Amino acid sequence: MELRHLRYYQEVCRTLSFSRAAENLHIAQPPLSRQIQQLESELNVTLITRTRPLALTEAGVYLYQQIEPLFNRLEEIAQQTQQIAHASRARLIIGFAPSMLYGALPSLIRRLHDENDIAVEMQEMVTLRQIEALKKGRIDVGFGRIYLQDSEIEQLTIREEPLVAALPGNAALNDNPISLAELSQQPFILYPAQPRPGYADHTLRLFEQHHLRVNPSQQTNDMQTAIALVAAGIGVALVPESARQINHDGVRYVAVKEPHVTSPIILSYRKHEANPLVERCKNLLRPANNQ
Repeated sequence: MELRHLRYYQEVCRTLSFSRAAENLHIAQPPLSRQIQQLESELNVTLITRTRPLALTEAGVYLYQQIEPLFNRLEEIAQQTQQIAHASRARLIIGFAPSMLYGALPSLIRRLHDENDIAVEMQEMVTLRQIEALKKGRIDVGFGRIYLQDSEIEQLTIREEPLVAALPGNAALNDNPISLAELSQQPFILYPAQPRPGYADHTLRLFEQHHLRVNPSQQTNDMQTAIALVAAGIGVALVPESARQINHDGVRYVAVKEPHVTSPIILSYRKHEANPLVERCKNLLRPANNQ
């Protein structure tokens, strides 16, 4: 099955007419008809019912639905390739977990933007997806919160960020530190529900290290939703300290009594790849290692 077969088939589906499709493709109708027949023969299915007007079979509709986004993506790839070829600035693609936006990442992006020779592109994704994207070359670096062993990926801990408890109630209420034992007795909101492993597993391990268990009353896929559920009185959550920037009525942030209740901020990148922009990121973040 060749790309031209799919391109011709796409045009026939759009017009439901061999003659109009041939005209739009600037080819004669008989060769177009033969190309569609070849595609059907290769797939061993009937895609088009030769009635007036033409009609797609169930298999034909499915194929058409699948190739539409495929060609849209190919056009995007072609445009991005042209932009890269003609760009005067170096390009750095950063994958980031959503919670990174409340920490050091915005400052890093501003500093990179200030360097006029660097163009930064951001893609939101959890750490697990970052590893996949790094290996496939879709991003250059990733910022996440969990360690994942992979022979092709290097992970550098930027800092250990303290975690705080997000509790329902007015911020003016008692803000004395709370223990993990006390938190484990409350309805607990765990995130993200998917994919795993992720920050949810890190949270559960923190309780397990203190011989405690939580029984999640609710699971959600992002921190902001978890905090909104806390505001609604559904339960409590354990969030990075930088989440204090999320001012939500009905939520107060309280320190945890136990020491070393933290979440790492991790920079992931490909091993054995000499990328000066990745080195630039590491240099800009190096002062944070002493925090």
